[in-house]
Amino acid sequence: MAQATLRRDHIVVGGSAGAVEAFIRLSGLLPRNLPATVFVVIHVSSLYRSHLPEILERRGPLPAAHAKDHERPEPGHIYVAPPDAHLVFEDGLMRLSHGPRENAVRPAIDPLFRSAAHNFKSRVVGLILSGTLDDGSLGLLDVKAHGGLTLVQDPSDATYAEMPRNAIVACSPAHVATVPELAALLAEAVLPRVRDLPVEVEAAPLDDAVVGLRGLDWPPGATSLTCPDCGGVLYLEGPGALKLRCQVGHSYAPESLFDHQAQWVEQTLWAAHRSLLEQKTLAKHIADRADRRGNTLVAKLFRRRQIEAQGNADGLNRLLTARRADQAAADEAAEEPA
Repeated sequence: MAQATLRRDHIVVGGSAGAVEAFIRLSGLLPRNLPATVFVVIHVSSLYRSHLPEILERRGPLPAAHAKDHERPEPGHIYVAPPDAHLVFEDGLMRLSHGPRENAVRPAIDPLFRSAAHNFKSRVVGLILSGTLDDGSLGLLDVKAHGGLTLVQDPSDATYAEMPRNAIVACSPAHVATVPELAALLAEAVLPRVRDLPVEVEAAPLDDAVVGLRGLDWPPGATSLTCPDCGGVLYLEGPGALKLRCQVGHSYAPESLFDHQAQWVEQTLWAAHRSLLEQKTLAKHIADRADRRGNTLVAKLFRRRQIEAQGNADGLNRLLTARRADQAAADEAAEEPA
């Protein structure tokens, strides 16, 4: 059988809460002459300037900088996605995109991993660090589907275990390891090696959730679910796993969609509560004016509407308070050891 040299020279790293600390530790353990380029997406607020590259340069051996649009990456460097921009690849260059949020965040991990997998195939190493929800799970599955190496931080080693756990379930990565072990795996993975050709990547089977949602289709690929960002129809996509994207481009993995939908529901309920209080105030104003003008029937009608609006507002307030209490109790129960 024919043989070829396998190089893994593009390391893509993703994380969320707790990932900054994990990646600072990891980068400090990498060799100075690392024959690969490292690209990092960590969920950050767009309201603040990111100082991660400066911290990485002080704490580790590799030069680090924020990625720049149309810049060609150099081996042995770390490139960090800046706030409010997806980091992707095009013709070997880094591109920064301000397109739709994915999994309710920008920068998101999935676009980086997906773009790297499609552009560099088996040359990619994908790594998921500490975080919450499931951004990166389907991107890591893309890396695996294109022959790349998949790594996940051991959930017991992560400050926030949810993101690593979701990635493990979605992808069954090649290695689950602590930060020091991951640094050793990365250093070993980027060394050139001989492999047999051809390498065939088996297509992942469809997830049961995908099959179930396809029963809801009306046009091909569409579901009965709507995008919480724009209200558009969500379509199924992703290799062998559930991912949903609207026509505008907003994209969600299941847990991110559920979380964003829950936020949207709460915001909508509070907006309704505010509107009911405004109705009560307006009804009182109309009733008071009608009283001053001697219009008893109109005053009586709007006094009744004032009372109805206040009653509905009180009911919504009780519902929202109960939702918060129930959520706090559920979160506390989930954190208790089994």
